[in-house]
Amino acid sequence: MDVNAAVAAVAAIAGVLTGVIAMLAFRFSEREQRRPTRTSLHTDPVLPPGVDTVLSVLRSSAVVLDEADGVVKASSAAYALGLVRGGKLAVEPMLQMARDTRRDGEIRQVELDLARRGTGRGEALAVSARVAPLGSRLVLLLVEDLTEARRIEAVRRDFVANVSHELKTPVGALSLLSEAVMDASDDPEAVERFAGRMQIEATRLTNLVQELIDLSRVQNDDPLEDAEPVRVDELVAEAIDRCRHAAGTKEITMAAGGTADLRVWGHRGQLAAALGNLVENAVNYSPARTRVGIAARRVAQPGGDMIEIAVTDQGIGISDKDKERIFERFYRVDPARSRATGGTGLGLAIVKHVAASHSGEVTVWSAEGQGSTFTLRLPEAGAARDRTHQMSDRDGPGLDDEAGRSHPSSPHSSDPSAYETLPSPEVLP
Repeated sequence: MDVNAAVAAVAAIAGVLTGVIAMLAFRFSEREQRRPTRTSLHTDPVLPPGVDTVLSVLRSSAVVLDEADGVVKASSAAYALGLVRGGKLAVEPMLQMARDTRRDGEIRQVELDLARRGTGRGEALAVSARVAPLGSRLVLLLVEDLTEARRIEAVRRDFVANVSHELKTPVGALSLLSEAVMDASDDPEAVERFAGRMQIEATRLTNLVQELIDLSRVQNDDPLEDAEPVRVDELVAEAIDRCRHAAGTKEITMAAGGTADLRVWGHRGQLAAALGNLVENAVNYSPARTRVGIAARRVAQPGGDMIEIAVTDQGIGISDKDKERIFERFYRVDPARSRATGGTGLGLAIVKHVAASHSGEVTVWSAEGQGSTFTLRLPEAGAARDRTHQMSDRDGPGLDDEAGRSHPSSPHSSDPSAYETLPSPEVLP
């Protein structure tokens, strides 16, 4: 009897344990079913449908924040501008705007100046930030980089101010000189002296107007519409002839050299004006009895050979600070010298635009007291023509086929040492 009771008790206990285990297993199974899996975390949409696609094609930098200010989505441009770091929005004013918009649902916009990352010059990055609610939990931040637009606007304002000033100076001088001529009508020597000054101011005014016209033309016209193969030797000869009188007055020797029989593809008039401006600057900013050298060579490039025309002088040189601005319109390294030589400050700006419109560039090497080397780099005629017309047989023989000639292996550089440049300032006997 005691044995049967013991067996019954054991069976009861086993039944209870089995029931408890079954119940725990059932509850654990339900809990596991409710828990999101790793796959479900990535497949459940976080952004509203279509938003991800729209953000991917926006030009603005885009950042989507959740209710905890965490970054849900950020474009590559947002990372490039330094807006997002470590999964968080790094700009406190924008973060505060997002919180305010999340609280009241209002759209906000503000312009900010942000410090650039990685620069020690304290340059500001101008941006326009716009924050709007995105659904019930998310906030969308769109940031537009306004730095370039502000720079262009500043250049435009400076250009208008400089044009007004440059036109006002010779016009005012002509007005005063004409009055002086009238008052000195009974003094032939004074009349002759004032008339000579009037002629100088009139020439300066004419040159300024002409260079403004030239600058406008190279900015608006497409030089490749009337492009043709242009011999570099002829451009160099024309530039030297243009400055021969000024160089002779200062006893400056002009020497041409380099590779012969080179051709570039472009508008002959614009190319001649650009090279002429470089040679004219070299003569104007060189001391008397020195030398100005002009050399051309071919440089092999993967996309087609380039022609480099270097103009070297033994002048006063250019400081590092000025080298960053010399291609700006009306900027002068030495305003007093420019006034004396009749410079308008537009010559290098014209050179820059001509080079850019011909798919080339202009660079400068200079050191104060050691002279300067300006290098005009342009596509060679054959390669540029073939790219312009998209000819299928561009590798075939043509007018400017240079097959059989060896190409220099020198690197793509504006280093003046590659042109057998002139030594440091040396006054000829």
